[in-house]
Amino acid sequence: MLLQPCLVTASFQASAPGSLMLMGEHAVVHGRRALVAAVNRRIRVRLEPRGDGQVRIASALGEVEMPLGRLRSPAPFRFVMAMLRRYEARLPSGFDLNIESGFPSTVGLGSSAAVTVATCAALERWTRSRRPPPWDLFVASREVIREVQGLGSGADVAASVFGGILLYRAAPAQVQRLKRTIPLVVLYSGGKTPTPEVVRRVQRAMKAQPAFYGDIFDLMDRGCAAGFQALRAGALKRFGELLDIQQGLMEAIGVSNARMAELVYALRGERGILGSKISGSGLGDCVIGLGRSDRTDWPGPRIEAEISSEGVKVE
Repeated sequence: MLLQPCLVTASFQASAPGSLMLMGEHAVVHGRRALVAAVNRRIRVRLEPRGDGQVRIASALGEVEMPLGRLRSPAPFRFVMAMLRRYEARLPSGFDLNIESGFPSTVGLGSSAAVTVATCAALERWTRSRRPPPWDLFVASREVIREVQGLGSGADVAASVFGGILLYRAAPAQVQRLKRTIPLVVLYSGGKTPTPEVVRRVQRAMKAQPAFYGDIFDLMDRGCAAGFQALRAGALKRFGELLDIQQGLMEAIGVSNARMAELVYALRGERGILGSKISGSGLGDCVIGLGRSDRTDWPGPRIEAEISSEGVKVE
């Protein structure tokens, strides 16, 4: 690859929000709908062209440097590197990519989707001098997530791109957006089983009991549609009841455990909480409660996060 000398005159910045799954986490992998929401904790990337062919990536997870044409995928940067390889032939020079996160990757919140979306947006701005059309950004980022993980519904990608609360279907991809917020209490379980591992565990169980799991996923789908309508109408009590039902369905497919149940019922014991459930694939990660509480002695760390109407931003 022949690189032209490049005078560094600008930087290209983009940010994307993290996300919380509200309902339908596993059903969405099997053709049903999910409810997902963007949150006000964001990942920001700053791309600064440099005058040589070196690529340096730095974040709280570490730092790597390598030449263009020999891009590899060190574990902390798998999603970023997969996106860079899609653009490698169009890159005019090397660059520094600095990543700043408003939340630790260990707590979930769709960090992989957020950093993928933000990186894609910054690369589009640099290589094509444009703000990428949101749908193109969604499609490219979902492809990268699936390439790296081997699977992925794209619900968290959609939230990072479009913002707000989304009723989402993976195939064919459909997005209905609701621009509003709801009060949430988010608790972290203290650990996380990788999403692909949990999804594959549920897939194996489904092969043994396909009819039962199909019925459960249908119920999740109906709950997501009803939940979207409840939110549109401002019926939070109804939405809370649906969260509790969805938690029961998550338990039925085997992705809850004693630790998650402890957090779910700690939330339900508070007067200001209208419903609670696991958020995400399960067997770790976060639990959400609909409502507000001033309690400080939760059995797990509280994560300060609110629903945000803002999706990806390019500066």
